[in-house]
Amino acid sequence: MTTSLLGLRIDSAELRLVRLPLLTPFVISTGTMTEKVFPLLTLRGEGLEGYAEGVMDVLPDYLEETQGGALDFLRQAVLPGLIGRCFSNPAEIAAELAPWRGHRMAKAMVEMAFWDLWAKALNQPLSALLGGVRDAVEVGVSLGIADIPTTLERVETAVASGYRRVKLKIKRGHDLKLLEAVRGRFPDIKLTVDANTDYRLPDLPLLVQMDRFGLDYIEQPLAFDDIHDHAKVQARLITAICLDESIRSATDARKALVAEAARVINIKVGRVGGFAEARAIHDLCAAFDVPVWCGGMLESGIGRAQNIHLASLPNFSKPGDTSSASRYFAMDITEQQLESDNGLMAVPRHGPGLGVTLDRSFLDQVTGAREDFR
Repeated sequence: MTTSLLGLRIDSAELRLVRLPLLTPFVISTGTMTEKVFPLLTLRGEGLEGYAEGVMDVLPDYLEETQGGALDFLRQAVLPGLIGRCFSNPAEIAAELAPWRGHRMAKAMVEMAFWDLWAKALNQPLSALLGGVRDAVEVGVSLGIADIPTTLERVETAVASGYRRVKLKIKRGHDLKLLEAVRGRFPDIKLTVDANTDYRLPDLPLLVQMDRFGLDYIEQPLAFDDIHDHAKVQARLITAICLDESIRSATDARKALVAEAARVINIKVGRVGGFAEARAIHDLCAAFDVPVWCGGMLESGIGRAQNIHLASLPNFSKPGDTSSASRYFAMDITEQQLESDNGLMAVPRHGPGLGVTLDRSFLDQVTGAREDFR
């Protein structure tokens, strides 16, 4: 352990904006991605580095938070106030960020980077400090919107690769016929769908028809900020509703579970503000006997490692979205390209903390901008 009695001192920070081209365009109901653009934060202290990847989009097409706003918030309000200060644990960092309203994804970057730095100072894997109980986690695939023949080919490839769950992105007009085709070819696979908020309450009769396809859950069919109408839909469905965008905090999760708006919760650590809040949602759902799983945002190796460590907690009982990096990128910014084996992703252990190391040469090639804080 390298931390002093005063805590772990943050000596400097670095922000990068990274662009990774996708091997295949990823299409969902809200648009098409051809590259993954994300901020990468490094916190330095006591000769160590802690990393975190931001999951906010360039434009507000997932949630309201954008990269431009998040980066400005970090550079103006947060990072200058951390340099030169000591923090004993991640809870102290969280308390420092708490007075600021919103900006959960930006706050998550700071909190997660400190968790990584703290775990390295303690010479422990991140999963051990979070309370993880697994050395490997079950993973599935998330398949973007494509025509039915292409989707069937992609499902066949995923099944042959051993993935434990297949998720289909859907939207209005691209749903029932797709499900009929996939279920007709693959009657026994664990199958889910993700609407990315494309439906409305008047679409309830259509959503009810999805009950006949034996889906494990329907993810976020209604508006990104809705809980009330999801409760109405869940009351009419046999199939479980899974909430994603609607859950920003443990308070949101409690309201949704009390209202019976969902029977499954997707936890994305960046969406909810960091590991501490993600763990609180995990524990709350366990108390309600509601399973959770770890969602993905097409992360690089840093974000992928964050997700895997989190998913090692006991109530992550459904396969997550953290499939092999090679499905998305020709090269990754980590020296370890994280790959699944028969639907299992090993918790990275190439050192303490996140258990991955940066490929600095390649990272420099794909970095569009860099700022240092001292």
